[in-house]
Amino acid sequence: LSTARHSTARVAMQSALFLAVRHGGRTERGSRRRSEPEEADKGRMKRTIIKDWKTRLSYFLQNSSNSNKRKSKKAGKHRNYFRPSPEEAQLWSEAFDELLANKYGLAAFRAFLKSEFCEENIEFWLACEDFKKTKSPQKLTSKAKKIYNDFIEKEAPKEINIDFQTKNMIAQNIQEATHTCFSAAQKRVYSLMENNSYPRFLESEFYQELCKKTPISRAAQGT
Repeated sequence: LSTARHSTARVAMQSALFLAVRHGGRTERGSRRRSEPEEADKGRMKRTIIKDWKTRLSYFLQNSSNSNKRKSKKAGKHRNYFRPSPEEAQLWSEAFDELLANKYGLAAFRAFLKSEFCEENIEFWLACEDFKKTKSPQKLTSKAKKIYNDFIEKEAPKEINIDFQTKNMIAQNIQEATHTCFSAAQKRVYSLMENNSYPRFLESEFYQELCKKTPISRAAQGT
């Protein structure tokens, strides 16, 4: 009986340990012993996110700058990176549209949303902007269906957070696609980004770093 009790207790302890690890140590989150390690983990996570933003920005900027390289060559200048001046970055805080209108700002905001796992919002907004510029009726219909499949339908790979009525209206409208098919949804997503993600972006360490005059920024601007 003693052996059986010890065996049962050992299994119970192993199960408790497994559950604690699986749920990120939630059972001990309030303990004083784990507070310091958690703070250290939080700090490492922030540094990792900032590093990830910079990596993603470099990738986005290299791709977005390819089309501008020919123009810069004609002007006799080579700029692989378009890091803004602190003054230019500070303009992004004046209006959400100022941020979206700047290529570096858009790339920075997109990377920020990716770090928050909600990049589908800016991707949907950009897809709608491209959709509204489409002139061919055939392309308009095909793009409308793709946007619907990617962002609107239930369990879409990049499903956005909009109400059921708006989804139904879009499903009906894409049968005879017009440039206003996604207007209501795009307005909704724009409002979500402007009121929720945009303020958090402005408070982020990465944005605050862009607004500071540092040796790195001056060196980047001089290249």
